[in-house]
Amino acid sequence: MTSPSKPAVPSPVAASGISYLPSGLPAPQPDALTLPYWQGLREERLRVQCCRHCGTWQFGPEWLCHQCLAFDPDWTQVEPVGRIYSWERVWYAAHPVLRDHGPYLVVLVELPHAGGVRMLGNLLGDPLQEVRIGAAVRGVYEHHAGGAQPYSLLQWRLEAAG
Repeated sequence: MTSPSKPAVPSPVAASGISYLPSGLPAPQPDALTLPYWQGLREERLRVQCCRHCGTWQFGPEWLCHQCLAFDPDWTQVEPVGRIYSWERVWYAAHPVLRDHGPYLVVLVELPHAGGVRMLGNLLGDPLQEVRIGAAVRGVYEHHAGGAQPYSLLQWRLEAAG
């Protein structure tokens, strides 16, 4: 298991009790396959699957390795940092709860500490900010304590240049 040298930071927005996302969105429904990922986020740890047999990294979660087909993927903690691989400024949200939330930014982040796998997330900050492919980002944990089942999300924030 990789030990992160610099953890993701708790979201100051979430710490204040205000979420980046509006209330009313469906909460994640973890199952036996995805539970380690969601539990990790609650503990402010990013976990990604890595095959114990061949060392291939993968995300989203699967019961078997995409490379060697072994039923041996393990959840490994990785540092929540990456680079923007692609992005989209969303002006018209698909979910009705997000109708008045736009625009907002969705990024596809490539994780160098997880074999280059990519994951989607929201980019925090000004939704009209300039976004560049290759820009460094760091994970920000957003905790949602209300509702029947508390959950956490991983959002992304641009790293300061320097």
